[in-house]
Amino acid sequence: MKKTKTKEMITVSLSAALICICSWIQVPSAVPFTLQTFAVFLISAVLGAKKGAAATLVYLLLGAVGLPVFSGFQGGVGALLGATGGYAFGFIFAAVIVGLITDKYGISLLTGIFSGVAGIAVCYLIGTLWFAFVYGDGNPAGAISVCVLPFILPDAVKITLAMIIAKRVKKTV
Repeated sequence: MKKTKTKEMITVSLSAALICICSWIQVPSAVPFTLQTFAVFLISAVLGAKKGAAATLVYLLLGAVGLPVFSGFQGGVGALLGATGGYAFGFIFAAVIVGLITDKYGISLLTGIFSGVAGIAVCYLIGTLWFAFVYGDGNPAGAISVCVLPFILPDAVKITLAMIIAKRVKKTV
């Protein structure tokens, strides 16, 4: 029993570390993006809702206490409560959704992509409303054009890659 709990703690901790590393990897493009969502979806599809959400929460807590784990090597409550903080909080809900769907239906490419789309939609919803009402003019339409539209294609690629890798990794876990 104790060995299992220790293994779970190590798995969640290493998964949180993977999210940290992926948040530092910035892919240059017209609108630069990081690989945080890739890591959240990969981890949640492989580990399930509970451990995926736990790893995501550990990542957010590490950042909240000031460790530079967010994109651009930022950390602290100010970074977490900034303009993109809603998306960071949305990662937890996305992790739960991806984990629940892939736990119940398995990780076929179709199921994986469906779970990723559902997860990213919730993340977009929370983040866009946060941005619009806390840092914008209260108009979600303006926030969508800045915070969602430029990221749809990169997020689709990240979801697809995460699910292809998750399917292979899940077989070995």
